[in-house]
Amino acid sequence: MSVPAAAADARAVVARRTLWKRVARSRYLYIMLLPAILYYGIFHYYPMYGALIAFKQFSITKGIMGSPWAGFKNFEYLFGLDKFWHVFWNTIVISVYRLVFGFPFPLIMAILMNEARKLLFKKTVQTIVYLPHFISWVIMGGLLINLLSADGGVVNGAIRSLGGEPVGFLTDDRYFRGTLVWSMIWKEFGWNTIIYMAALAGVNPQLYEAALMDGASRWRRIWHITLPSIRATIVILLILRIGSLMEAGFEQIFVLYHPGVYNVADIIDTYVYRIGLTDGRFSLAAAVGLFKSAINFVLLVIANRLSRMMGENGIY
Repeated sequence: MSVPAAAADARAVVARRTLWKRVARSRYLYIMLLPAILYYGIFHYYPMYGALIAFKQFSITKGIMGSPWAGFKNFEYLFGLDKFWHVFWNTIVISVYRLVFGFPFPLIMAILMNEARKLLFKKTVQTIVYLPHFISWVIMGGLLINLLSADGGVVNGAIRSLGGEPVGFLTDDRYFRGTLVWSMIWKEFGWNTIIYMAALAGVNPQLYEAALMDGASRWRRIWHITLPSIRATIVILLILRIGSLMEAGFEQIFVLYHPGVYNVADIIDTYVYRIGLTDGRFSLAAAVGLFKSAINFVLLVIANRLSRMMGENGIY
């Protein structure tokens, strides 16, 4: 064996020993991490082989591996359906609405709470706004029906008392998407605010003191200190949100929608549910799900690449 090769082997042995020493020193941390690794391995990575159904003519009696291959026939059939492109467009529209209106709201709320000086007031508001996160969409759907129903709803009752006509928040195509977006914001913005509040807690208070001594207004302090200090957190959350753009909120829509608003509310996830579980067309449903996941992956890569081009670290 040549001298350079022997030296390379020696370095490799030293590197392996160093690695195992680091693992041994942090063994308790790895033990704590083990349940999470097992969870994702068993429930997220192991089932991925089921994506083969999208390329097969699946039969329950034959199983995934025993079913005959169909190639790309499921995708060809899928892309030829006008209904699929309609639900695809609905998914895009609802997701963009959720992104445009839902993403900035927790950030604005976190900044407002950060500017509050009364600690008791801040804690009280924070508790109130994130409590809806712990309510399931099944219960939230019942609350929204009681609040927004055209017959006996609290909101429409107030509108009638003021001399107006009842509004079909949950039955009219013109209002249903808006109701979806704002109910999502109401339920989730408080929980997302916690992430920004944690990032704001790490901002150096001396920066605010120096800016105050220089005569900077509150708006200037927010614009030039607060937002730049948590920019990395904002970018990461935005990347993750763009990477899940095809997730338009199945549980919420499934609870609230009905055939009368399918035209504006039927999304890819509800379409997959109907053709996959209700109609038993598992191969076609798997093809739809795989197509959606591929788009999410591409969007995630593009968003991360753009963030790195703009000088941010991204998520990888």
